[in-house]
Amino acid sequence: MGLRDELLKAIWHAFTALDVDKSGKVSKSQLKVLSHNLCTVMKIPHDPVALEEHFKDDDEGPVSNQGYMPYLNRFILDKVQDNFDRIDFNRMCWTLCARKNLNRNHLLISDDDAFKIWCIFNFLSEDRYPLVMVSEEIEYFLRKLTEAMGGSWIEEKFEEYKLQLSSKHQCLNVWELIELVGMGHFSKGMDRQTLSMGINEVFQELILDVLKQGYMMKKGHKRKNWTERWFLLKPNLISYYVSEDLTEKKGDILLDGNYRFSVMIYSKCCVSFSLPDKEGKKCLFYVKCSDKSFEVSASDKKKKQEWIQGIQTCITLLKVGHPAPHHEARQKRRELRQKQQAEQEELELRMKELQTANENKQSELEAMRKKLEEAAANAAEEERRRLQTQSELQDLYRVEMEKEKMVRQQMEEQVAQKSSELEQYLQRVKELENMYHRLEEALEEERQARQDEETVRKLQATLLEEEVSKRAELEQIHLYQQQTISQTQAEKQELERERLAKESALQSAMQQLQQLEADRWGALEQYEEVMKKLADAANNTKSWKDKVAHHEGLIRLIQPGPKYPQKITNWGPAAFTETELSLREKDWQEKKNRPPTPQ
Repeated sequence: MGLRDELLKAIWHAFTALDVDKSGKVSKSQLKVLSHNLCTVMKIPHDPVALEEHFKDDDEGPVSNQGYMPYLNRFILDKVQDNFDRIDFNRMCWTLCARKNLNRNHLLISDDDAFKIWCIFNFLSEDRYPLVMVSEEIEYFLRKLTEAMGGSWIEEKFEEYKLQLSSKHQCLNVWELIELVGMGHFSKGMDRQTLSMGINEVFQELILDVLKQGYMMKKGHKRKNWTERWFLLKPNLISYYVSEDLTEKKGDILLDGNYRFSVMIYSKCCVSFSLPDKEGKKCLFYVKCSDKSFEVSASDKKKKQEWIQGIQTCITLLKVGHPAPHHEARQKRRELRQKQQAEQEELELRMKELQTANENKQSELEAMRKKLEEAAANAAEEERRRLQTQSELQDLYRVEMEKEKMVRQQMEEQVAQKSSELEQYLQRVKELENMYHRLEEALEEERQARQDEETVRKLQATLLEEEVSKRAELEQIHLYQQQTISQTQAEKQELERERLAKESALQSAMQQLQQLEADRWGALEQYEEVMKKLADAANNTKSWKDKVAHHEGLIRLIQPGPKYPQKITNWGPAAFTETELSLREKDWQEKKNRPPTPQ
């Protein structure tokens, strides 16, 4: 932990103490006093108007911690040097915060011991705000304190206390730590003086960097006499005092990695060689620096060995540039906690991933279980359906067998019925043969009717030819009449007479024509009668055809048809034969080409 971080922790306690209403802000007047005291203690030139200049754009209200930090860094911490008394600095900050937060009721320790615990808390607390001390550092401090008091550490008791800390996230603030030590929870059986001495020893080791302390005999440089002195071993020097109250300092032995330092043993306990006693002193060791040499005598072999190892450790640390062992141990504990925290976070993340994977697996297993249940249910349903289908097939097979028996019986009945139907069929064939003979007779009648129809048609053709000739004569007469009308008036009378004669002849011709028309109508009536007979014969034939077709087509009727194509004239279909029509056409062409005869 650097100097700036160490100072910030104490200043944070002071700033928090000035925040009376716990709003996170402090008035400017209080910050002026705090800044002045800090500059005085840390031997920094104080600028009384710097705070006002820094916050001149703000209102007259209080200043937050974040707002005070830029000023603190710029005008105080950036100017600080390691030339001030840190104990006075910590005591000034302690005075501000203890007045408000320290509860002295039922405490077994003095204010000075509480102040030392406060300093130890700042040293061991985490570098995050608000400041707290985690359970590992609490255990480290309590273990150190117990060892300093000469007691034995009870692991089970602290584990029980850690269970109580679980509700507080495994950490304590400074006032809870002071209460824990001051109430004597971990120092039962110890008097107040022993507790105070233990706190002081831990304070000197962790805060004052005293690695070892105790009384030893030192040989003087001038009078060469042996005098008892109180020695303090720090990372860069060995200080010796008249007594342990540290009121009168006699001198320092500076330790430097560049100095030539050797430890020489003048006693029988030397592992390399043995020497006789010197001046009645045992457990001697010799400290030689660049300018002076010191002869020191420990009280026993153990103390001598501890001092030698301590001094060698300091020299080694100075050579490699490492801090004091407790600083390095604290850093290692923090790195270990950070590593454990990272591993814990990674483990939690891994556990979450495993839990997620487990949940996914559980969901997959649940889905598979549901699928298996569904498959089992489907299999059971399929088996039930198969058994049901099998039973239905058996029932169906039984029904089919019964049906087959019934069909066999029906077939036998049908065979018998077919036999009877065959007899009926043979009888029907005989009836059809009789019907065939009757049909031939009907066809013969139809042929005779057609011959009669042909005769009537010939008669109609003859009548029609006579009618045409009469009409041609009438046309000639009418033409002649027209010609005679155009003759002179003189011939009119004669023509009139001729006309009258012609009219009489025309009337007689018209009478003949009417007679021919009557004859033609008579021939038509005969033709209709013949056609009616022919239709009756055709209907009769059709009925016989239907009967024959109804009896499964055993007999196919043969109908007579015309041998040549029939032609249709205005006298009806097939009124003239081909020969007659050709004769009539020839006669008509001759009359048409013949020139008219003059009258």
